[in-house]
Parts: sequence; C-alpha cells; structure tokens
Amino acid sequence: MHELTFDVKTIKQLSKLPNIVRERIYAKLRASKENPFRYFERLQDRQDYKLRVGNYRVIADIKDNRIYVTIVSHRRNVYE
Repeated sequence: MHELTFDVKTIKQLSKLPNIVRERIYAKLRASKENPFRYFERLQDRQDYKLRVGNYRVIADIKDNRIYVTIVSHRRNVYE
C-alpha cells in the first residue's frame, strides 16, 4: 500500500475547492493507495502522473511506495 503525502501548496488548493469536489478527490486518492497505476496516467515528457476527477486534475509524483501530491486544480489551469 502506498502512502499519501501532500505538498503545503496542495493543501491550500484543496481547501479552496467546494466540499463535494474535495470529497471526490480524497475518495479517489484513497482508492489509488492500493494500486496507483490503475488510476494515475503518466504525463508526456514529464516524470509525474495525473489523476482525473471530473473537471479537476491531481498531479503527483509516485516513487518508493509514496504518492506525493503536488498540484490539485481545474483542468484548464493545471498544465500552465
């Protein structure tokens, strides 16, 4: 099982989201702890992964049984 770790900036981003969206993101992240590669996709030309949750994206680095969440944002803003 992988351990979830959040960047400080990510916690602030999550706190600004509506409760329903935040709960969906947390539920998907909890589900991905067993096998993150079932849920996350590798980003092209980058070392990190994306998780799609409706119109929101979670960007994370997955290494050594750890999922380090770096960005949570709306899909139109996340890749800038």
